[in-house]
Amino acid sequence: CGIGGSSRHIARKFNCRAQGITLSPYQANRGNELALEQGLADQTKFQVADALNMPFADNSFDLVWSLESGEHMPDKQQFVNELLRVATPGGRIIIVTWCHRDLDQGETGLTKKEEKLLAKINRAYYLPRWCSVQDYVDLLQAQGVTDVRREDWSYIIAPFWKAVIKSSLNLKSVVGLFKSGFSTIRGAYAMLLMLRGFNQGLIKFGLITCTKPTTSTTNE
Repeated sequence: CGIGGSSRHIARKFNCRAQGITLSPYQANRGNELALEQGLADQTKFQVADALNMPFADNSFDLVWSLESGEHMPDKQQFVNELLRVATPGGRIIIVTWCHRDLDQGETGLTKKEEKLLAKINRAYYLPRWCSVQDYVDLLQAQGVTDVRREDWSYIIAPFWKAVIKSSLNLKSVVGLFKSGFSTIRGAYAMLLMLRGFNQGLIKFGLITCTKPTTSTTNE
């Protein structure tokens, strides 16, 4: 959930309750602090937990929302299984995540050049292997979900990349970057790699949504 911005937005807009999870104690604490500051402490709660083994009972939520988390999951099948497990029958699942492009007809994999670029990004961001939006669709459909829809939201992100590059092209930013240390420099380098992959059509920002079946077909 990061620090829970999307969860607080949903709770406020729809006057509902939300629970968010993250591996970062800082993010969970900060999310709860912001919820208190914004008068949403009774509606939103954030905790440290593993998305591949969520501490929630089956059929707990009528909306399960994952924003920019899927790319961090080393086991995409288990990730999808858990999203479906905690959703109520007939509940909605929404995944918004970074993916690589769908394979064209006749392709068995990405090109060596594309794989090499993704490997560099993975090393910089400590990411596992990527998958495509179609891979997510296939995983969900195998579970018997209905009303599967997908969108390429890459065009929405395009202005973000321009803003990042523009903000970095000044002396103050460059000096601050080198003062901040190796990990920040590596993150900035990875951002440039992400931009390259984005411009090449390799990296996509995808939305996948579906409805959990009313009778359980989820693989345990």
